[in-house]
Amino acid sequence: MATTASGSLQPEIAIIWDPHRVGTTSFDELMELVVHGFEVGGVAILVVGALAAVVNAAISYRRIGAERAYEGARRNVGRAILLGLEFLIIADIVLTITVDPTLQSALALGLIVLVRTFLSFSLEVELEGSLPWRRGAVVGQRQTAVGSDAPQPDPH
Repeated sequence: MATTASGSLQPEIAIIWDPHRVGTTSFDELMELVVHGFEVGGVAILVVGALAAVVNAAISYRRIGAERAYEGARRNVGRAILLGLEFLIIADIVLTITVDPTLQSALALGLIVLVRTFLSFSLEVELEGSLPWRRGAVVGQRQTAVGSDAPQPDPH
């Protein structure tokens, strides 16, 4: 926070948009703005996605029933979390590469990306119902099971 002439506190970001200082904005300040943009975007995706999923479930509750509405809400919240996490990972990468390129920040980034990747992987497995490398086999089994009731063409 910075103190203005009137003594009030203003966010540091507001200084960058001062018309007398626009040309003197440093690369690090600009990259910090980019990072904040991705962080705000990630949080907005999480909040808006979760709210949209709940509203959609509430609207579809009477039409499709409680269980299917709940499953749809769960899937949509999971998708919002996955996308929000991707934005937050981008913010961490940009911050580490451009603003604070030290070994300590790189190790912290590695740990953050590892945890978020594990969360993303776990959410995707939960949403899809199978491991990514088994997904093709599961889809093939479902198609075979669905197609087994259908009449088969004569091979001759």
